[in-house]
Amino acid sequence: MKFPCSGVILAGGLNTRFSGINKAFVRVGGMRIFDRIYSVFNDLFEETILVTNDPLQYLDWDITITTDIFPIRSSLTGIHAGLLCATNPYVFFIACDTPFLKKEMVETLIDEIEPRFDVVIPETSAGYQALCAVYSKNCINPVEQHLVQKKLKIQGFFKKVRVKKVPENILREHDPELISFFNVNTPDELAKAEKIIEQTCEISKISQAS
Repeated sequence: MKFPCSGVILAGGLNTRFSGINKAFVRVGGMRIFDRIYSVFNDLFEETILVTNDPLQYLDWDITITTDIFPIRSSLTGIHAGLLCATNPYVFFIACDTPFLKKEMVETLIDEIEPRFDVVIPETSAGYQALCAVYSKNCINPVEQHLVQKKLKIQGFFKKVRVKKVPENILREHDPELISFFNVNTPDELAKAEKIIEQTCEISKISQAS
């Protein structure tokens, strides 16, 4: 790792589309999504931070826990809390509902860190992937300004910082299907995730047989 970087998992959502069930603990392929992300982070980061407003649920993990400073439910408040808590100048953020985050994707983004940029963000045909990106501590003040004004869109503060966009062709070199960005927000998406697991297992069996 060229530049010191912490890893932050954001788990502050209301989970309304899952009837209040914590998405981080939803199982995909028999394994909780949180455990899948934690395993990737454990291999990459010396400092892993969890932003949650329900810390008691996560006492079984060896992880630094922090909560939102601003009393507003949004991903931007989570980014703010993670940046404040991190001891490193750069922080990689991921949402807690991404079961297929690839270590190679995280490494690709971390490798793109440069001191002259404050944000390193994937850009795909679907747009920016703001919750699978690197933010520097230089973002704290611009983020605070937007939160005070109740401007909650993450991309809203980008015009006040220096942003490096990582293009889709670079991202696909290590994650051809861009599966790292797949979110489980609804029961339908959970069913789709299970199908992805099944297909991956079938491909693996075929490869081993040949």
